[in-house]
Amino acid sequence: MLLESKNVVVYGAGGAVGGAVARAFAEEGARVFLTGRDLERVNSVAKEISAAGGAAETALVDALDEQSVTEHLDRLVAESGRIDVSFNAIGISPRGLQGIPFADLPVEDFLRPVTTYAQAHFVTAKSAARHMIPQGSGVIMMHTPEPARASMPLVGGMSVGWAAMEALNRALSAEWAQHGVRSICLRTTGMVETPVIDVVFGLHADALGIPKDQFTAAVSAMSHRKRPTTLAELASVAAFLASDRASAMTGTVANLTGGIIVD
Repeated sequence: MLLESKNVVVYGAGGAVGGAVARAFAEEGARVFLTGRDLERVNSVAKEISAAGGAAETALVDALDEQSVTEHLDRLVAESGRIDVSFNAIGISPRGLQGIPFADLPVEDFLRPVTTYAQAHFVTAKSAARHMIPQGSGVIMMHTPEPARASMPLVGGMSVGWAAMEALNRALSAEWAQHGVRSICLRTTGMVETPVIDVVFGLHADALGIPKDQFTAAVSAMSHRKRPTTLAELASVAAFLASDRASAMTGTVANLTGGIIVD
């Protein structure tokens, strides 16, 4: 198995992306430490993993709170010996942030995703690196959708926040890869299986005055495959990139957009 004997922490594990990635990590032999602000949802994912024969533990952790993150990781390492992978899958609601023209978007609503994503990813990466650098190995991971690179209207500050994540990913690698700590970002299309994309597509369809199904079909047709990335595709690539088989990959973005973006 790709991740046998690895200790992995997942932030936002109660969400669609965090849950899918956590399950894939566990299937590949990792011991997964699931965190989030909604412990009921996080516990639900852990039960699924345990029922499938995997090892999962849960904790209430706010990825925006450095003390919360640091104390959890300190306990994790004290009890388990090491942390091998940190995957941050937090998200924020698109309501009031997308489907609004820039000229009508309040400054605070433009900045919210920029500051939220930058802070959460810096906090979790910094906290993990404090343990990974002394042990000489580790992987920091994050996920962005295609507006991080492809300019799209009515996305508000989300695209700027996601682009900042990709820049942070490269900066972390430039500083930490020499110490054995890799940083990887996975970029997908919007994934129609996730509840948040259903909301996003609805906001954009309403703004354009078209049915949501029509908007969804148009966006899906943008890729060479004429369909969006699936959660299973994201999760399987994440498991590979977290493994030692991907040891040459750092400071880069794994492009899973089906041809929409060319790097």
